[in-house]
Amino acid sequence: MAGRRGERKETSPLKLIAVAAILIGMVLVSLRLLPGSPFESTAAARWGDAGDRSTGTPTDRRSRPTPTPSPSETLEPLPFEAKDLDLDIEGWYAWSVLDRRTGDIIGSDNMDETSTTASLIKSWIVADYLRRADEKDQTPSDAKLADATKIIRDSDNTRAQQFYNAIGGSASIKRLISMCELTDSSVASDGGWSRTKLSPRDTARLGNCIADGRATGPKWTKWLLNEMRLVRGAGDFGIRKAFPSAERKTIAIKNGWIDRTKEQEMHINCLAIGDTWTMGVMVRYPIDMGYDYGMKNCQKITAALLRDAT
Repeated sequence: MAGRRGERKETSPLKLIAVAAILIGMVLVSLRLLPGSPFESTAAARWGDAGDRSTGTPTDRRSRPTPTPSPSETLEPLPFEAKDLDLDIEGWYAWSVLDRRTGDIIGSDNMDETSTTASLIKSWIVADYLRRADEKDQTPSDAKLADATKIIRDSDNTRAQQFYNAIGGSASIKRLISMCELTDSSVASDGGWSRTKLSPRDTARLGNCIADGRATGPKWTKWLLNEMRLVRGAGDFGIRKAFPSAERKTIAIKNGWIDRTKEQEMHINCLAIGDTWTMGVMVRYPIDMGYDYGMKNCQKITAALLRDAT
């Protein structure tokens, strides 16, 4: 039997009712979301509302409890006290201490005055030599390291001059002033290392520059500090002698001592590096009083600044 062309299927009443129900539901949902509509949902949180935390009372930020700050770290005091010294010492003297943890500096009123360093500057000469070698990816020979040991431990002048020449002479002192951020010091007028002028304040800064690795570089800093702890013979005097014997071996030092015939003065200088501090002490006095007087006074000044053990 042939089919009928153009025949349309009839729509079921149940389907019409279902479609109408869906459309009505969509309209109601839209009305609930429309602001101002009588069907608007009162449970919906608006921008800025506190939701279920709201009490109907405006919040005053000033009424909130202030959080208790966490206590800051308390640093152990340095072994030194800042004080004015009135010691029975002939001539000129000055001192300075730098806190390696904070960078704070204390010292005498004249801690920015300068004096010639003599052998104290050898600590920088060796540091500059070793750092520059490492910057060139060079390792000093065993013989050169043995020379450096002689310069530091025994204050060998001949080897110090050889190292000084190798690193450019007075150009090295200019690097010292720049790298270690010295403010009072200057290159000697004759270019020699012995007449480099440092202040006690800059001497403490030099010690910190060695201790934190700027002077010697990461490869050689520990080596140099160890050599400075092993200073012996005539150069072992001054600052660390004021400490108990058990502590002395932990303190790195480099001292300088010379008789200046032109000025008719003795120039005695002391540099020391502890775990948390560095210190510079300098004295000048009439030449006929000898070396021992100044060496003992470096120790005397330090002892007067140490905190009471009790």
